[in-house]
Amino acid sequence: MTIQTNCINKTQYPMVTVNLKKLYHNAKITVDNCKKSSIKIAGIIKGCNGIAEVGRTMLDAGCIQLGTSRIDQIIDLKNSGMTDTEFLLVRIPMISEAEEVAMYADLSLESEISVIKAINKACSKFKKRHGVILMADLGDLREGFWNKHELTKAAIYIENELENIDLKGVGTNLGCYGSIKPNTKKMEELSDIAQIVESKIGRKLEIISGGATSSYPLVLNGTMPCRINHLRIGEGILLSYDLKEIWGLDMNSMYQDVFTLKAEVIEVKEKPTHPVGEIFIDCFGRKPQYEDLGVRKRALVAMGKLDFALDDKIFPRTCGVRVIGSSSDHCIVDIEDCSENIAVGDILEFDLSYPSLMYLTGNRYVNIRTI
Repeated sequence: MTIQTNCINKTQYPMVTVNLKKLYHNAKITVDNCKKSSIKIAGIIKGCNGIAEVGRTMLDAGCIQLGTSRIDQIIDLKNSGMTDTEFLLVRIPMISEAEEVAMYADLSLESEISVIKAINKACSKFKKRHGVILMADLGDLREGFWNKHELTKAAIYIENELENIDLKGVGTNLGCYGSIKPNTKKMEELSDIAQIVESKIGRKLEIISGGATSSYPLVLNGTMPCRINHLRIGEGILLSYDLKEIWGLDMNSMYQDVFTLKAEVIEVKEKPTHPVGEIFIDCFGRKPQYEDLGVRKRALVAMGKLDFALDDKIFPRTCGVRVIGSSSDHCIVDIEDCSENIAVGDILEFDLSYPSLMYLTGNRYVNIRTI
């Protein structure tokens, strides 16, 4: 038996809305601030999983490139009509995707000469050229050459031996794995590496890429060395949450509500705050601890860890609403102290941080809408 269903035109929750005017404002301020220090910006869109409208808005605001960590996102954006955009692949490419990188990405961050050789070979096949930025590991212990002599050797090899590869520059990444704070000393170390490479290849490098959003405070406080001329900024434009909450910077000129998570209430009840019975493990194999605050009013919201992953990375906008936990598909919020009368069917709004934005926009069950 075939069951037929009528297509109902309705709003689907959970939903993430993107305010493009506010996004443009954030991007323009960031671009203008960096321009004062002769720094150009690659707008990084991996945090929102490559939403095309976000990328276009960053370009309109003055970003010179778009960057993401997944070649599939670049392919999708190219196929959507963004054929004239310069795309930077910000994760070291897999050697197995060398042909896709050669065909679709204009530049990539690199740390393995075998991968660069494979891209060079693919470029020959497709009659393409590809730019590379050699990454130096300055202590964060993620990607990059640890031995600076090896980086210099790689630069000389690329410059002289690989006919389809353009050595665009050197770069680094800090703060993403080892939690190493970008500072003037680290940026000067990168500048020194650039100078050594330039002396060996006999020309100036086009790009000295000083990192991501975590390096942007050096621009704002005027301590970025003059040789740094490129940053890869995503979170600082998309949310500006980290710069305010972690770095303690005054971000009143920036919008922190470019992205809004909206989700529907599916139950409102008064219940105990401590589970009743023998506590074992939750659905994720953990044994949580609970504080007994007596019976309180709470609401179930139709979203869960499948959507946003981390309970402490979504922030209710309604005063008096507090996230107290979640399972795969349910989020539990305390509403006892909320002055508003929250009922089943109401839509609650949440601010986001980088992790929750990343998970939500990559989830096919979450509706993405630009406004």
